Amino acid sequence: MKRLALISDIHANLPALRAVLADIDERANIDAVYHLGDLCGYAPWPNEVVALLRERSISGIAGNYDSTVATDYKHCGCRADTPHDEELSHLSFEWTNSHVTPETKRYLGSLPFRLDVRPFGGHVSGPTVTLVHGNQTLNTVYVTEDRSNSFLEKMAKDIGSRAEDVICFGHTHKPWQRVLEGVQFINTGSVGRPKDGDPRACYVLLAIDGTGARVEFVRVAYDIEEAARGILDSELPNEFADFLRSGGAAEHAVGKTN
Repeated sequence: MKRLALISDIHANLPALRAVLADIDERANIDAVYHLGDLCGYAPWPNEVVALLRERSISGIAGNYDSTVATDYKHCGCRADTPHDEELSHLSFEWTNSHVTPETKRYLGSLPFRLDVRPFGGHVSGPTVTLVHGNQTLNTVYVTEDRSNSFLEKMAKDIGSRAEDVICFGHTHKPWQRVLEGVQFINTGSVGRPKDGDPRACYVLLAIDGTGARVEFVRVAYDIEEAARGILDSELPNEFADFLRSGGAAEHAVGKTN
């Protein structure tokens, strides 16, 4: 049996990341930890988050925020519902771009688009766990729970997944899972910016044996007020603090910006 912890969409929320890593450490039976991208944006600790992940040797992939910051793209590739939401999104992106260090930017630019994990090694048959941020083509695609079975089946075919394999992704900040033709699809939710109405940080535990994987969504309480104060003390929009406090219930104030 192998046990993996998957963390995604930290979005520069250092207090949330610390709480999640502490929860993982307390379990003492985790074989590896991976991240699924979007390490920066919306909170004031992008450099600290990257430094902590590197200190812990946690491998992972590039989210849309990571790749756009790394390449000085014109925006984060986020989706917004209103002009005000779009304005807030641009403010976050501009703040992040101006505050990441060259070292952080180099790290973000080094992250791969996709990661295939063979928990039992390449010489032993067993499930492959594929990590992407959005979908198999773009890290800006939202793989939401209302996606059709045919959409997910195409995703699995393009990835090359087979029965008993696992496809994990983030980007929407809302955890869910589905099994189709033996392939398990898992949205890992968000460590640092949940949008499902639960303000606690979210991550995934995978328990994998030779026949498949069992998933557990773990919610971790953290010092949200510490994160909120960090936002309020920065030049980031104050609405981002309200968003954290409400677990995304204040989404009307900042839109669907991931």
